[in-house]
Amino acid sequence: MKLLFDQNLSFRLVALLLDCYPGSAHVRERGLANADDTAVWSHAAEYGLTIVSKDSDFHQRSLLYGPPPKVVWIQRGNCTTSDVAQILRQHRQDIASLEQNATAAFLIID
Repeated sequence: MKLLFDQNLSFRLVALLLDCYPGSAHVRERGLANADDTAVWSHAAEYGLTIVSKDSDFHQRSLLYGPPPKVVWIQRGNCTTSDVAQILRQHRQDIASLEQNATAAFLIID
């Protein structure tokens, strides 16, 4: 499972979750720090990445266009990077199920 962390999440998540999600990246590592949602969406689809965001924008896009890419929407309010890492660890099986389900477009976690 390879994740692409949106700009609203810390780039530190890549290193914090390397053991669970190898091959993951942050948008800034991919030259997408200032890119619009369409560019991030296209990049994730092209490289087989699941977008992880705290914004509803990608969730809405997944409803309009469907996968790929798939989207994980974290609906937790203010929280630390460590909290986000813990959430993603706790939901590892849910994310794996999302990726294995050909018709599923998104997963909402909090």
